[in-house]
Amino acid sequence: MSDWVSYYRNEGEEEEEEEAEAAENIGIYKYGGRDTLLFLVDGSRTMFESFDGSNLTPFDMAIQCIQNVYRNKIISHERDLVGVVFYGTEQHNNKMNAKHIYVLQDLNNPGAKQVLELASYEGEQGKALFQKSFGHNDNYSLGDALWVCTNLFSAVSFKMSHKRIMLFTNEDDPHGQDSTKTKFARTKAADLREIGIYLDLMNLKKPGGFDISLFYRDIINTADDEDLGIQFEESCKLEDLMKKVRAKETRKRALSRLNLYLGKDIILTVGIFNLVQKAVKQPPVKLYRETNEPLKTKTRTFNRETGSLLLPSDTKRAQIYGNRQIVLEKEETEEVKRFDLPGLYLIGFKPLVMLKRYHYIRPAQFIYPDEFLMNGSTTLFNALLIKCLEKEVMAICKYIPRQNNPPRFIALIPQEEELDEQNVQIVPAGFHLIFLPYADDKRNVDFTEKIPANQQQVKKMKEIIQKLRFKYRSESFENPVLQQHYMNLEALALDLMEPEKAEDLTVPKVELMDGRLGSLAEEFKQLVYPPGYDPDRKTIKQKQAGSGTEQPEKKARMELSEEVVRNHVDKGTLGKLTVPILKDICRIYKLTGGGKKQELLDAITEHFNKH
Repeated sequence: MSDWVSYYRNEGEEEEEEEAEAAENIGIYKYGGRDTLLFLVDGSRTMFESFDGSNLTPFDMAIQCIQNVYRNKIISHERDLVGVVFYGTEQHNNKMNAKHIYVLQDLNNPGAKQVLELASYEGEQGKALFQKSFGHNDNYSLGDALWVCTNLFSAVSFKMSHKRIMLFTNEDDPHGQDSTKTKFARTKAADLREIGIYLDLMNLKKPGGFDISLFYRDIINTADDEDLGIQFEESCKLEDLMKKVRAKETRKRALSRLNLYLGKDIILTVGIFNLVQKAVKQPPVKLYRETNEPLKTKTRTFNRETGSLLLPSDTKRAQIYGNRQIVLEKEETEEVKRFDLPGLYLIGFKPLVMLKRYHYIRPAQFIYPDEFLMNGSTTLFNALLIKCLEKEVMAICKYIPRQNNPPRFIALIPQEEELDEQNVQIVPAGFHLIFLPYADDKRNVDFTEKIPANQQQVKKMKEIIQKLRFKYRSESFENPVLQQHYMNLEALALDLMEPEKAEDLTVPKVELMDGRLGSLAEEFKQLVYPPGYDPDRKTIKQKQAGSGTEQPEKKARMELSEEVVRNHVDKGTLGKLTVPILKDICRIYKLTGGGKKQELLDAITEHFNKH
């Protein structure tokens, strides 16, 4: 029997379009559109003055952060839109003709040209170029700047999923006693909130400290799932500012929004998040040789005999089962994929101790209540979480992530909220979604006989482990292959002479380890290995006694009688046998079946039908 898993994969643009339509109807509520990010940078004189003997001015820190975001966008989210606006300049450049506001880069896809342009305004030469090109003027209106930014968002023709403004400044009271400008700025900030544009403050250090309560406390407009406390502390170092920008710029999207069915009439809505996702290189884009325009791939089906183009209605699908070709209509194949509506269906509860480490089959996800689609979901979710924590149980559910996906059994592991000393959340409250294996996923492995170690060997190994222990944090180690790939791309895009060399942090520090161990490694070697043991010596395989070139270990994996094989053929269960066994059967009956399982099945079935 051929593999039915292929039915759950996309097989052309037609099925992708159908799945997209089904997503709208069934309830896979995904965010659509592009992220848009606008950097609003203060260009007044105080931004170009360094403090505490630092070589970097607040303006330099802002420009370097923006360049870093541009580089990350180019690598990971090249379809997003980013732009840069200066305010507090003598010159102005904007469609609203607002004074002292200069749109340096309109909202557009990030590219090398924008990064190089921003780099020209760094350092002393950049300060002189800024003074020559834009100048400084403190008679600006922050309300006008927010108004210009709003119009830049309005001019975008693409669908936008997230709209955000990052404001870089070290002036905590921009308008002082001018109540008219202050009121106008607060009005425009309220307008941003109403149309779904988030305003984040990246406050930089100034003499005497940055007092957010003077003006910006009423201006800031953050997303619902973000902590306002991160806004209050001013950034004194470039690393602090980078960390703050990265926390705001990173996407916090739900993978999907689904219903959690606790019973027949008890339903709540949850958002599902990926906590870990493997970082991979972006796939190459095929370009047309003459114009360098991206190519679009289209798949067409032709008749093998006549060469005529076949329409989707002209084709059918079939599966071979029990030497019979079962033909299915397209509607039937679609129906085979559907088990239920997408969602989480509660089955029951089990003690947490029943979940074992070896049940792991893929990275877990995280679910959090979502009030967007159903009011009261948070209250019901918290009640379920509290009871699961009290009783130390996990919820077992059937999980269908989207239409046309097979169901999975999952365990919802409760997690309690954790706060640090400043009452800032470090671990959110919610459920970890653990994928459970099916019975088919489990294997019985024959382990070799264990050779017990004596107490002296165990004690010596404990000493070695104690010497080599260190605090492991996954965020401290980057993939060296990916980092070098990104550096190579950056060097090509920015016309650098040569790329930077990525540091491989996964290479063991042998000298440091040897220094810590001292003679412990040699002592352990003497306790475990026999005298004269050389791990670098090549082992020579001795040929076992036998006739000719025959190797005794290459025996048939299972001896099946002709009656047993014929019984499998008659019942259509031949596909349950493994490929090695099928190859052995073909060898015994001198059949040429090829290397694929279906070819072996066809050869064996044909032989026994004839005889």
